[in-house]
Amino acid sequence: MIYSMTGYGKASSMKEGRNVTIEMRSLNSKGLELNMKFPAAYRQYEFMWRNHINNSLERGKIDVSILIEETQSDITNTLNVKLLKSFLTQLNEICDETQTSKNSVLDGALKLPGVIQNSQESNAEEVKNEIFELLNVALEEMKAFRLNEGHVLEQEVVGRVTLILSYLASIEQEEPKRTLVIRESLQDNLNTIQNNANMDTNRLEQEMIYYLERLDITEEIVRLKSHCQYFFDILKEDIGLKGRKLAFVSQEMGREINTIGSKANDKDLQKLVVQMKDELEKIKEQLNNVL
Repeated sequence: MIYSMTGYGKASSMKEGRNVTIEMRSLNSKGLELNMKFPAAYRQYEFMWRNHINNSLERGKIDVSILIEETQSDITNTLNVKLLKSFLTQLNEICDETQTSKNSVLDGALKLPGVIQNSQESNAEEVKNEIFELLNVALEEMKAFRLNEGHVLEQEVVGRVTLILSYLASIEQEEPKRTLVIRESLQDNLNTIQNNANMDTNRLEQEMIYYLERLDITEEIVRLKSHCQYFFDILKEDIGLKGRKLAFVSQEMGREINTIGSKANDKDLQKLVVQMKDELEKIKEQLNNVL
């Protein structure tokens, strides 16, 4: 079971005088990129929300929007008299010291932060709990979406790894024919060389061993089968993050396929190698979106 990094979640609630909507989207990313948008009155809760989302989603480029709508009739403004008096005292003292007119001191003080508060700011603590509950609902919806997408991705990569194994089986079937052709070619060359009186027997044996080792693909076939099986085993593991692990195994699969191609020296085997490479590239593209 794997999870996709692509996901979507939404939750909303409607209470008297207030509508709260949380919407989140997720795309693939190398790490975790979290962007949040919400009213400034709730800035103090950002760190708590970020930590909760980070622990739940772990990876992906995630956009979270928290929208709070209140009807105009329910939005009231409250004057913070204590804070206003403090500002006025300080401003008047500055005017006295700088011999500046005090005509606009009150207007200026009323515009300072915190002097006038609306009901949205004063209700922030009450709404915080409601937002946290909705956030959990949206996160669960996001996880369910990711799981469904992951199921589709898993079917895709399993099918392509299975194709690679079928192409590898064809290579194993063709291998005896290739070996026979190589043997006959070497035998012809040996017959030619043996007629040469100046032949260096030791050098000939070394060259033959080197040539045969370079053409032998048995080890690569065994390793590629092992990597494919390990790929399937990872998919069955009960762990959350599998994308990086699967990507690493796919790289190792690529190494063995490339080595088989470089050693093949046979047009039929080369065609099969090209087909395996094509399937592997498609697998890597899909793994870019696996959590």
